[in-house]
Amino acid sequence: MSAAVAVARAWAPDVRPGFLRRLNPLAKVAATLPAAVLLVVWHEAAAALVLGGVAAVLLVVGAGLRPRVLAGLLVAAPLAAAVVGAALGLWVAPGTTTGSPVLVRLGSWTYTQAALVEGLGTVARLYAVLLLTSVGGLTTTGPDLVRASQQQLRVPYRVGWTALAAFRFVPRFGHELAVIRAAHRVRGTDTGTGPVADLRRYVGYAVPLLAGALRHAERVALAMDARAFGAHPTRTERYRVPWRHRDSALVATTWAVTLATWLLLR
Repeated sequence: MSAAVAVARAWAPDVRPGFLRRLNPLAKVAATLPAAVLLVVWHEAAAALVLGGVAAVLLVVGAGLRPRVLAGLLVAAPLAAAVVGAALGLWVAPGTTTGSPVLVRLGSWTYTQAALVEGLGTVARLYAVLLLTSVGGLTTTGPDLVRASQQQLRVPYRVGWTALAAFRFVPRFGHELAVIRAAHRVRGTDTGTGPVADLRRYVGYAVPLLAGALRHAERVALAMDARAFGAHPTRTERYRVPWRHRDSALVATTWAVTLATWLLLR
């Protein structure tokens, strides 16, 4: 149980109720993927504001995130993006901003309003893509995404259960690393400060961690073989991740907003 909880927390920072968490993981991916692809290939800052705003509303209303997570995503991140956008404006070719009002002049070098707008527009598109991917990333666990892929996309269960086993490896590695560190401290080998000492310690952790991973992989392989895993073309799913009407409604609505944005702003 603790391993499953650790994996869930790694994929979703909060577990409070929210309607996005009750939707099919593939629906959230399908709903936001066209908008994200559009922002990657279409250099239009206004579209980033519209589609990013829609993603922000979905996160606020339906993700069930804690206030500090929302503050970081919707307040701190935009401020940092604005600074990065202003810095990107420094790399805009001067010839493309001729005639634009000058904001800063240092000798022969000028920083124009057009360069600032270009830098902010680029970062706005990247930030909007981040918000769109967060709709699914912050409200979905990895195991649920794998199960939905097996059930709706007909991904072979051999591939899906390999991915599920990999998810279970992550918290186990953390536990084994903590045990290895404790053992090194007890033996007096975990000493020294500075980057060289840190590098030496991590090299010392690598060998026992790799050995533990191989032992665990061998136990999993033997257990799966004993249960005749892979002997049949299909298997019965104990945990269902259904596709409901509300999933179709989310996909249809977001696709309609994306299409309307493209038609109005192109």
